[in-house]
Amino acid sequence: MTRAENGGGPGERTVLMVVGLADLAVDTLGTTVGTLRSLLGRSDMPELAADAKSDLRARGRLALDRYTTVPPAYLEVLARHAVARRAADRDA
Repeated sequence: MTRAENGGGPGERTVLMVVGLADLAVDTLGTTVGTLRSLLGRSDMPELAADAKSDLRARGRLALDRYTTVPPAYLEVLARHAVARRAADRDA
């Protein structure tokens, strides 16, 4: 068994993790490039691009709605109900 298999020192473990992450990134990049090459040869590329744009816009809209829409304050809702009830009691 080598020292790396035993764990080695903290510096060696860090180097091994960094090298492992770099290898994973290179492998993923190679796969992505291969996929992009196959996509570029397609005849329906404009339609795919339009669909991707539409999907990205929809995702963006959903994300903005999720993070920017603030629900009404609870006490404000109660106050509006009370005002509406008083107005209904006066009209009746």
